[in-house]
Amino acid sequence: MLERSALRLEVIDELKERLSQFVRDFAARRPGCAYADVRLEVRETRYGAAEDGKAKECGDDAEMSFGVRVLAGAGGREGMVAPGYFGQALGGGSLDALQEVLAEGLRHAYERAIANARRKQEAERLFGSLSNSLHSTTLARVEVCRDSVVFPWREDPRGIPSEQMLREAVEATKCAAGLSPRVLSSHAAVASGLIRELFVSSEGACIDQTYPLTRGFFYVVAAGSGAPEAHYDTLGDLKGYEVLRGENVAGTDFLHFAQSLTEETLELAQAPPLPADLGEAVVVTDPHYNALLVHEIVGHPVEADRALKMETGYAGRTWLYGGLRQNMLGQRVASELVSAYSDPALQGFGHYAYDAEGVKARRVVHIDRGIFTGFMNSRESAAIMGTEPNGSMRATDPVYVPLVRMTNTVFAGGERDPHSILREVEEGYYLAGHRIPSISESRENFRITARKVYKIERGELTTLYRNGGISADSKDYLMSIDAVGNDFKVYPIPNCGKGQPMQTMRVGNGGPTMRGRARLAGGAH
Repeated sequence: MLERSALRLEVIDELKERLSQFVRDFAARRPGCAYADVRLEVRETRYGAAEDGKAKECGDDAEMSFGVRVLAGAGGREGMVAPGYFGQALGGGSLDALQEVLAEGLRHAYERAIANARRKQEAERLFGSLSNSLHSTTLARVEVCRDSVVFPWREDPRGIPSEQMLREAVEATKCAAGLSPRVLSSHAAVASGLIRELFVSSEGACIDQTYPLTRGFFYVVAAGSGAPEAHYDTLGDLKGYEVLRGENVAGTDFLHFAQSLTEETLELAQAPPLPADLGEAVVVTDPHYNALLVHEIVGHPVEADRALKMETGYAGRTWLYGGLRQNMLGQRVASELVSAYSDPALQGFGHYAYDAEGVKARRVVHIDRGIFTGFMNSRESAAIMGTEPNGSMRATDPVYVPLVRMTNTVFAGGERDPHSILREVEEGYYLAGHRIPSISESRENFRITARKVYKIERGELTTLYRNGGISADSKDYLMSIDAVGNDFKVYPIPNCGKGQPMQTMRVGNGGPTMRGRARLAGGAH
């Protein structure tokens, strides 16, 4: 049996050429098989966690898993083609038997594709024109790549003992408790590791990607004038352990990050809640708040599977696309100061070189100076929409079916000094940090709360409020933007949920300071 200590990233060196040929041979020998691919991943991770100044857990982990997709037709290569999938975790498997396990996975996926194609053909026969939403699965053409990519890091996660990570987590929670007796609880978790992904396809693709992933999470609860105040936040990037030394969007190490969040929580616990009946006002939002805003009203709505109603049952539709003939493509959806795009080349949680279909990642512009221009897509959705694939398919783990997912999805930076944007406001509100989203089914309107809301009076920040945010129609709000700052930042979002079964994906979101108009939404206590 494969021992955990024997499972290392280097396993892929021994597999990739052999597996690449094996997948091509498999597809060539199966009747009606139009396409096959395999995604294989190995992870090596170290971690430590603490709660209220006490050690909770630490350790080293090594995992391997794979996922298979096969497209095949029940009536031969010219008949109805459908997909079949199979995935399996291999952390306790045998390396010697790996090819046999992968062969069994390919066979399962092939049989599922054939069964799927037969059911589609039967539905066409039974329902005639009522079955016109069924179609033969087609993948848009892409450049077939053979490449090896290693993302750089300075501090190799495999060189940092898990006991050190545990000490840093314990110290962060002790620091929080020492700031005030009003700190009721705190939790810290630190993890760092390397991930290696191999993608091979029957078209001849063979892509080998290795990247680091480091993350620090902190959660704190403080007592105050009302109900206890609780906040959490994450430091993280696709870098080595240097992320927790200060090479991150916050520009600080993990201990000071935890201290700062605790101090903010203590301050907010004493602040009054934002009143509930303030109406519409001028609002200035900081980059951290805009990370969640762009995530919810731009990022998810520009995922093409959502636009094509492939996600309707579990994750809603999009306000940008009613259908092939009724949509916002080429129309104004925001002021001319607003642009938004997704870019895997940016440093952040959504950074990668090739997606889960072996397609080269690239920047996708969604809003260009207020005009809606396009979606993130897959090879299948690109074929349906008649556009080029743009490398936006990802999965939490190879055992899951890849979905169209945000990458580093952001509002573009502007030219204004953020302080001057504030000074111009005679009366309004400043929202700093994001907290909780509430979004309509098609995301055409939203309510998003902030960590902190300040009253703006004659260009100055005055009263601090908690439990408040803004609500607005998505298009109306974007059309109201009249100033965009030059303080562009990308923040890590570690828990973007989508799919059934649910997949939790890390993404990068952000933007600059922005000013617009929205209705203030206050808290109840």
